[in-house]
Amino acid sequence: MPTKGELFKGCTVALVTPFRDDEEVDLDALGRLVDWHVEQGTPTISPVGTTGESPTLSHEEHERVIATVVERAAGRARVMAGTGSNATSEAIRLTRFAEKAGADGALLVAPYYNRPSQEGLYAHYARIAEATDLPLVLYNVPGRTARNVEPETVERLCRVARIVAVKEASGSLDQVSEIRLRTDLTILSGDDSLTLPMLAVGAEGVVSVAANLVPAEVIALIDAFERGDLADARRRHLALFPLCRDLLAIAANPIPVKTAMGLLGRIDGRMRLPLCPPGIGEVDRLRATLRRQGLLRD
Repeated sequence: MPTKGELFKGCTVALVTPFRDDEEVDLDALGRLVDWHVEQGTPTISPVGTTGESPTLSHEEHERVIATVVERAAGRARVMAGTGSNATSEAIRLTRFAEKAGADGALLVAPYYNRPSQEGLYAHYARIAEATDLPLVLYNVPGRTARNVEPETVERLCRVARIVAVKEASGSLDQVSEIRLRTDLTILSGDDSLTLPMLAVGAEGVVSVAANLVPAEVIALIDAFERGDLADARRRHLALFPLCRDLLAIAANPIPVKTAMGLLGRIDGRMRLPLCPPGIGEVDRLRATLRRQGLLRD
């Protein structure tokens, strides 16, 4: 049975934001990343989310990154722009900008720090949906926001026409199962290492950090599951697991993935304070993981 957000099934890359050595956003490098993802077959690109260091970008930079990704993608890949905020008015402003810029959808993290009630969460998302014609993707990541968007609230939000999907990063397969039972939203994994288990209980894709490095492999895992080749899907999951684990375990996202991309020479690899580079031991562990993955050679 079709789900509401089928447009966003499959692999979405949670795109990093590259910076220059003067800490300004490197728009040229950003454009090259978009081109590379198009070449790799990445169907959807999601800029300025958590992995894109949105909390450290100015409002002007946030908009410039969205506009640059949309312009560079030029219809060759879909763009799911990160437009979430803990202020409803700011989330509306960013979502309207993304719509005007030509994005295909908006990814809206649950309000963080101010810990709204479930009624407040519902009202927040419903108000944003009233202000745009874009398809909206809820983003539940209680480990960062200190508030879980409960399945009952997701069920209510499913009835809002513009809300079509949910990125689930609660780490709970029970919660994913509840959402699948209660709604026809498209469910996307918010944790690379749980993509295969989540597919097994009804998810239809992932918003992936690992896809910054290995999009073709993430796509192949999902494709294997979709065609019913569970043995191949399991093999691909296990092959990716050490990389997926270390990209989130060595340090807070996006420190490991940006460091890895720097080691591979894809971008500068620097990040903005308060994020800072990992220690020597963590870098050595990451190097070893990249070698085992066949991405880095001595």
